[in-house]
Amino acid sequence: MNLSETDMLAFAAQFAAEVNAGTIIFLYGPLGAGKTTFTRGFLRGLGWKSKVKSPTYTLVEPYELDNKKIFHFDLYRVTHVDELEEMGIRDYFTEDAICLIEWPERGGSLLKAPDIACHFAFHDEGRDVRIEALSLKGSEILQRLK
Repeated sequence: MNLSETDMLAFAAQFAAEVNAGTIIFLYGPLGAGKTTFTRGFLRGLGWKSKVKSPTYTLVEPYELDNKKIFHFDLYRVTHVDELEEMGIRDYFTEDAICLIEWPERGGSLLKAPDIACHFAFHDEGRDVRIEALSLKGSEILQRLK
């Protein structure tokens, strides 16, 4: 689907309403393709009111609201998976957390398997977004989204 920034924020908010705790979402796409914008809309859909920033330098930004834990990772600057091992990345993948991970291909085998993969690309004035379910939980989320 081809989305403007406003459409992306609205779609991500609608998407967030269908996501359960324990869900892992991989966000693929080049720089500037909409991964952080999607995350901002996702968090707004769950009720987050403050600023949403890209965790490019911190690697992870935690959010907690209404007893939900959301972790937004940006692995763009990761040069070796040892960096993720040192930060204890495996500890974030709990049954009560939602994890959104930009640049997951840089996480190697340290990342748990995703439930959903979102693929972002440039398209005319907007962004193309393609979402695929990679687990039963992911399939159930996409069914509810329709």
